[in-house]
Amino acid sequence: MTSDFSAARVHLERAYHHLRGDDAMSRRGREALDLLIEAVAVEEFRRPRQNAEVLRFPIRRRF
Repeated sequence: MTSDFSAARVHLERAYHHLRGDDAMSRRGREALDLLIEAVAVEEFRRPRQNAEVLRFPIRRRF
């Protein structure tokens, strides 16, 4: 089973936005989430893209 890094990143970003407070716990939580979001984003874009098969379509020549 593969991880869905893009979905995880969305959830972490939502959690970050819920911590709007100016108290110490909210600030520390946002800092921790920043680190997690960055780590997940690195993995999300590090994974090789899936290979696709290129289909060749016949070209009509106009005379």
